[in-house]
Amino acid sequence: MLKVENVNVSYGSVKILWDVDFHIDEGEIITIIGPNGAGKTTIVKTIMGLLKPTSGTIEFNGNPIHLAPTHKIVEGGIALVPEGRELFPRMTIMENLQMGAYTSDEKEDTLKWVFNLFPKLEERQKQSAGTLSGGEQQMLAIARGLMSRPKLLILDEPSLGLAPIMVKKMFEIVKSLNTEGVTVLLVEQNIHHALEASNRGYVLETGRITLEGASSELLDNNHVKEAYLGM
Repeated sequence: MLKVENVNVSYGSVKILWDVDFHIDEGEIITIIGPNGAGKTTIVKTIMGLLKPTSGTIEFNGNPIHLAPTHKIVEGGIALVPEGRELFPRMTIMENLQMGAYTSDEKEDTLKWVFNLFPKLEERQKQSAGTLSGGEQQMLAIARGLMSRPKLLILDEPSLGLAPIMVKKMFEIVKSLNTEGVTVLLVEQNIHHALEASNRGYVLETGRITLEGASSELLDNNHVKEAYLGM
């Protein structure tokens, strides 16, 4: 579904990504793990067209998208739930969801689907987004991303700032979305939960993919255990 090939990205004269290579097959949950500053969010921004690679290509369902504008990428079937949620806090839950649906022609059916996934949002649809708890705001951010009916949903640090019980709930939501037919790219610092929820994973360190494999293999990898799991 998604193919990232030999992608290099720079901020001015500072190179951030070095020959990044990875792919996502339809129906998978893929995770990219790594420390702060490794370049994970840079990968996300590049896929979404917010940054342009200095070299390399990105294809989605066989079509090159690395030079496409962001709105065309969203229309093509990719949605991003950004780090920090980036909700419109003074707008209601419903208004935030409507903002996520601006590229979709199936707004009513999609809204029913989203409310079925997140019934609490339907109950409180007139409530301002800024008055929700952290976990509820993350649910709304995901729901808003789903309103464009994406084939691929990218989640950037979805567990950031959440209480442990909500972190567990968040990864349950990710698995549930996947059973609904949504392919997921998960960018996370919560290594253990991310690998347990995903099919395959990639380790990004200082802008380079240093390890890849089945999630179960990465959980057993000595470097991952020592560097990221404190074992």
